[in-house]
Amino acid sequence: MSDNKVFFGLEQVHIAFLDDTGDTFTWDEPIAIPGAIRFAPSPEGGESKFYADNGLYYSEVTNDGYTAELEMALFPDNVLKDMLGWIIDDNGMLVEVADGRPKEFALMAQVEGDKRPRRFVYYKCKASRPAKESTTKGESVEVATDTLSMVISPVDIEIDETVKRIVKSTIEKTDENKTVFDNFFDDVLLPSVTGS
Repeated sequence: MSDNKVFFGLEQVHIAFLDDTGDTFTWDEPIAIPGAIRFAPSPEGGESKFYADNGLYYSEVTNDGYTAELEMALFPDNVLKDMLGWIIDDNGMLVEVADGRPKEFALMAQVEGDKRPRRFVYYKCKASRPAKESTTKGESVEVATDTLSMVISPVDIEIDETVKRIVKSTIEKTDENKTVFDNFFDDVLLPSVTGS
């Protein structure tokens, strides 16, 4: 349970590329991407309603993950290359490949709270090309940022011998989880539940 009343300040954005070639999901070592500006996830899914006896008789809510936008000062070329299936040629030129195969990844970051920080991970993200506007320099310099659209999907993970479809996890720093919290960006943290 959170002691925070509000959250603010996005920072410490990391991505970890997903390796789903084996029987279980694993992620590469997280890569720090400086210059976080905005992360805006929008829930995907819906509610099915069934009416009987002159009223709502049954309803079902689905969680299909999120669509999201991530705005950064700049995405590094080597990250875009793997994320979007592009190439970097012998001259160091980033080449947009029309039929490139995007690589899925986990998105990790931190927001500040009025009491304590919160870190989060979205486990299975797929990005599309970033939007970037270039304008002429006027009396003052206007920085052009990168905005990347993504789809965040559920992933099947075994938790306590039961397969669960998970989308994201959040953790706030406490005395009990200090070590786990401090090492959060070392690897993609999966839920750990013992007992039923």
